[in-house]
Amino acid sequence: MSTSPRPQPGEPEAEHGPEGGGTAAAPAHPAAPDDLEPDPGPVSAPDPVRVSAVAVVTPAAPEPSAGPAGGGPEAGGPDASGPDAGVTGGPDAGAPATGGSDAGSPVTAGVVTGGPVIGGAVPAGARAPVSLSPSRANDFMQCPLLYRFRVIDRLPEKPSEAATRGTLVHAVLERLFDAPAAERTVPRAKELLPGQWAKLLQARPELAELFAGDPEGARLARWLGEAEALVERWFTLEDPTRLEPAERELFVEAELDSGLRLRGVIDRVDVAPTGEVRIVDYKTGKAPRPEYRDGALFQMTFYALVVWRLKGVIPRRLQLVYLGSGEVLTYDPVEADLRRVERRLLALWDAIAHATATGDWRPRPTKLCGWCDHQEHCPEFGGTPPVYPLPVLPSQRSG
Repeated sequence: MSTSPRPQPGEPEAEHGPEGGGTAAAPAHPAAPDDLEPDPGPVSAPDPVRVSAVAVVTPAAPEPSAGPAGGGPEAGGPDASGPDAGVTGGPDAGAPATGGSDAGSPVTAGVVTGGPVIGGAVPAGARAPVSLSPSRANDFMQCPLLYRFRVIDRLPEKPSEAATRGTLVHAVLERLFDAPAAERTVPRAKELLPGQWAKLLQARPELAELFAGDPEGARLARWLGEAEALVERWFTLEDPTRLEPAERELFVEAELDSGLRLRGVIDRVDVAPTGEVRIVDYKTGKAPRPEYRDGALFQMTFYALVVWRLKGVIPRRLQLVYLGSGEVLTYDPVEADLRRVERRLLALWDAIAHATATGDWRPRPTKLCGWCDHQEHCPEFGGTPPVYPLPVLPSQRSG
């Protein structure tokens, strides 16, 4: 098990509450380091703690953090009301789902004449799942067929303004911490936007298509203004002059005793001088209603489980910063929470393995289907999925 910085924009990346326990939403201001108890003072990043708190992975590139297909509301937030709701938007949000880290090595190429492949010959490039990230776990829970389209078939998805805006905002908040603490101001953050947008376009030229029909640049200016407003709102929720993150955009991976490999990208890791760890994730959408907050925290307990398995330390606090609504959602996990989410992930992986072996990937219609890019391939919309590219072998569900 190893740790490495998150891939740069354009590279594939890896990427929601515990089944038990309460959550607490905090109004604007400030979820600063003194939010941890006992008061550790300004959060620092002692090198020995920082390096060992999470593991670095160098060999494999993480997966695209595509949200619901087509850039719709974030799965797990049934109250989401439109494309902007709950958008996470890491550096590769909105990128075509190419299977990424959850897909294994290509299997032997072969000819497919129709129906599922029987035996060992499959199309070149087909990949069976080998790991699980929060995004892909959420995909399977939302719709098993969506998981198949993204991880196994690797069908392309169109970029969306909402997901790309999230990517841009994440990049600005990451780069802001390159400046000395006193210079981490609203004007400085706004100045970063044009340059980070240019870098994103250079890495992913296809994003220019979002504003292809905008010769005067009015839509682009409005979109950049919305990103600027999200960045400015963040300063009402946290004080970057008092934060020294131990890690930013960190790709982590851990293998459980069962052999299941978990991986993802953590937006920010804060480590107090006392050694307490806080995991922070930025969301450019709105906070979910209280009844859906356990679902929103699933991603964070997933990360907490990875850190615990790597370091043997349970993070003191999990924190979701919702820039769309100006709210902070926090949760202080205990060991029972992490063991519960581990059991849940093992059961989920068992279901994924069964579907992979049998080729039985069923659609699960929800309100989120309206934002899905794959309706033409979905039986619920009269479509036909691509020929299943993996061998279908006789298998029994494990356990």
